Amino acid sequence: MTVADLPHLNATLNAISAIFLIRGYYLIRSRRIDAHRRSMVSAFIASALFLASYVIYHAQIGSRPFPGTGLLRVVYFSILIPHVVLAAGVLPLALMTLVRGLRRDDTRHRRIARWTLPLWLFVSVTGVLVYVMLYWIA
Repeated sequence: MTVADLPHLNATLNAISAIFLIRGYYLIRSRRIDAHRRSMVSAFIASALFLASYVIYHAQIGSRPFPGTGLLRVVYFSILIPHVVLAAGVLPLALMTLVRGLRRDDTRHRRIARWTLPLWLFVSVTGVLVYVMLYWIA
């Protein structure tokens, strides 16, 4: 694997994170706490690996400009901008939510998880969409 392959790895890690997040949600709704915990830790690990890979790629290669035009360009940036803004806030939220869950601070964990889950899921899914638009559509 080369640095040029990292965007593909990044999209895969974002997709894996999203799958673990959705799975974790359904597990906690069915009160399977240990399985929920494993799923959410797995989502966090996938996201941490994504972040490391993302930083390595952008430190080595830089950014890839979006080549699309017209409406496609508008759609791309309407997805990219909220993705980037929310991605900056998801890391501390996810970390805080994870720590509270692992410590079994259930009341405070639930309170923040209600915000963290949809934001983290949005960032993971839109990360895949940005990849698809940047490397496959445009």
